[in-house]
Amino acid sequence: MKPVRILGLDPGLRRTGWGVVEIAGNALSYVACGSVETDKEADLAVRLAELHQGLAAVVARYSPDEAAVEETFVNADSRGALKLGQARGIVLFVPAQAGLPVAEYAPNLVKKSIVGAGRAEKAQVRMMVKVLLPKADPATEDAADALAIAITHAHHRSAPALRLAAGGRP
Repeated sequence: MKPVRILGLDPGLRRTGWGVVEIAGNALSYVACGSVETDKEADLAVRLAELHQGLAAVVARYSPDEAAVEETFVNADSRGALKLGQARGIVLFVPAQAGLPVAEYAPNLVKKSIVGAGRAEKAQVRMMVKVLLPKADPATEDAADALAIAITHAHHRSAPALRLAAGGRP
């Protein structure tokens, strides 16, 4: 059975985390992780272009088969939420443009899948990512979160609802 390479993405305008894992049967392995950072002093359009270029480079370098993106956590700051939504659009667009199926996961599902509790703290998520992927050493919380999203997708990717969403059969 050919391993499936999964790209996990944690959207952000300032920094978008990415993590790549492979799954072969029940075996999960770490490939790489990092962050795409944008210049916070630059205009929004320039930052979105930087995000697009950085993520396109990740997709080109690691050739994932599938992608998974964390759904946006909406806060009270409407301007901030709008900017995050624009960044999230780029995060969804880049893998879709490369022809990858893109799944989305709620933050609570990611935490529950990794830690066992939907209200887990970021430090708990990072610790469990290290347990599940001992070779991983994410430099930022965004990269750790992206690996958690990729792991979540690895665990849930065969669910009937996901296959239907990707245009497959239940």
